[in-house]
Amino acid sequence: MSAEPTRKSILEKLGAPVVGAGRVLVELAALGASAWAGLARGQRRPGEILRQMHAIGNRSFFFVAVTMGFFGMIFVYQGATQLDRIAGDVSLMGREFIKVLCKDIGPSLTAMMLATRVGAGIAAEIGSMNVTEQVDALRMSGVRPVDYLISPRFLAAVVMSVILAIFGTAIAYAAGGITAWVYFELNPRTYFDLSEVTVAHVALGLTKAAVYGTNIPIIAGYCGLRAHGGSEGVGQATTAAVIGSSFAVLIWDLVISLLASSLLGIRL
Repeated sequence: MSAEPTRKSILEKLGAPVVGAGRVLVELAALGASAWAGLARGQRRPGEILRQMHAIGNRSFFFVAVTMGFFGMIFVYQGATQLDRIAGDVSLMGREFIKVLCKDIGPSLTAMMLATRVGAGIAAEIGSMNVTEQVDALRMSGVRPVDYLISPRFLAAVVMSVILAIFGTAIAYAAGGITAWVYFELNPRTYFDLSEVTVAHVALGLTKAAVYGTNIPIIAGYCGLRAHGGSEGVGQATTAAVIGSSFAVLIWDLVISLLASSLLGIRL
């Protein structure tokens, strides 16, 4: 008689996180749809969108540039060292590096950095407004909080994620070229060879960047709107936003890559 309650309790413990995760995904999808609807209703507020583009893009540029530059130097140095040790030839380093950068690493690594900086900032700002009842004040004034808080950040993040991914990829590639020239005496004309990059690779990378840009503000905004309990709740919302946004980047990277390879036949 005791085996059945035990089995039931185990199933409840296993099923509760699954149900909770499913509920969160549904709420995130609803919030994303509301953000799109806010833009469709004409609630674009150009001034606020430009302010958010500056906060998301301009203020993140130095962070992205430095990080991607060091990544390009480290990647090329380590990769060329192994190629030189195994094959004795590093001439293919540049063309293979730019292909990987364009279709995957460039937009994904840039989005991971935006998830830490931008995601945390959005969650903290909206979370602070929520715990101080400013969000409730917006509702009482007849203003949709999603239209006022999420939609401008949503559009700005999509645009600036794509732009930063392009700049980040270019900076990483250039930094890698300098490393290959200084340490391995690789001719820059040989390194900066774009013959292996196709339109499909570029389109895949830009698609990933745009998808990442849609996820980061939605997840961060969702965490901020659920913040409660004062400063401790804001801190928890900020942590959850960074973790959730970073995790979403990894999941979408895998999903989009598999879809591009299997359904569209893009040679990765």
